[in-house]
Amino acid sequence: MLTVRAPATSANLGSGFDVFGVALDRPADVVRVEKAERTTIEVTGVGSRYIPEDPKRNTVGAVAEALSAPARIRIDKGVRPASGLGSSAASAAAAAVALNELYDRGRSREELVPVAAEGEAVVSGAAHADNVAPAILGGFTVVTDEGVTRIDADLSLVACLPDIVVSTRDARKVVPDGVSMTDLVETVGRAATLVAGMARSDPALVGRGMDAPVVTPARADLIDGYDEVCAAARAAGATGVTISGAGPTVIAVCRRSDQRAVAVSMIDAFEERGIESQAYRTCVGDGATVYR
Repeated sequence: MLTVRAPATSANLGSGFDVFGVALDRPADVVRVEKAERTTIEVTGVGSRYIPEDPKRNTVGAVAEALSAPARIRIDKGVRPASGLGSSAASAAAAAVALNELYDRGRSREELVPVAAEGEAVVSGAAHADNVAPAILGGFTVVTDEGVTRIDADLSLVACLPDIVVSTRDARKVVPDGVSMTDLVETVGRAATLVAGMARSDPALVGRGMDAPVVTPARADLIDGYDEVCAAARAAGATGVTISGAGPTVIAVCRRSDQRAVAVSMIDAFEERGIESQAYRTCVGDGATVYR
């Protein structure tokens, strides 16, 4: 039996739609695998009642099929489904790393990214790698058709998850089909600033790079209280705030000394709208970790 822990992730980060992703130190999924004649799946943990155990409808089932690695798979969910924290990606990433190791398939971590992305397609309808890349590799990642670029970063983050649901499919529907040249130039500039900030582990630069004129404003209306939560986080010391993935989690970057104040302010702002939430005081984390 092998056990793998894979972290929650935050994709997009405002200016990097379908390109940027970052691994979070917490929360995480834990996946246990052992060889079997056919794949079976058991799911426990947060939101497990909403996750199908049929291998044809579960991300890890697709991963097992792609690696020709049938197994008894047990998933302990620490990342809530439909949270904007890469819940399905965490399971897919953990399964890919675990089954590759269990069956000695010999694939590198980078080669496992598209395998895990195929698992993501079961849930989202498309094989996006912006969540699975950091879940497998850790750190901050930039995903393009040519591959994945990874950057080590040391940053404090707060991920505030309200007790509401925004589906990935619904969030993609509101994204505009095109952008103006003005918005394109601003987005490129913001994205470049964010990458520079990650390379320097500079929360001020990363925060400036999170502001984006296209995708985030289109999705903000799907999250009740979003503007108030952002304002509260900034007032408490956050250098940048945006939607994590498709939402509803709101993610803030801050200095370590401001982390607690930012977390409390975000919870309070949601509460003022009558919405319960929980805040993860976290940081840029490692990728999937194997335990024997």
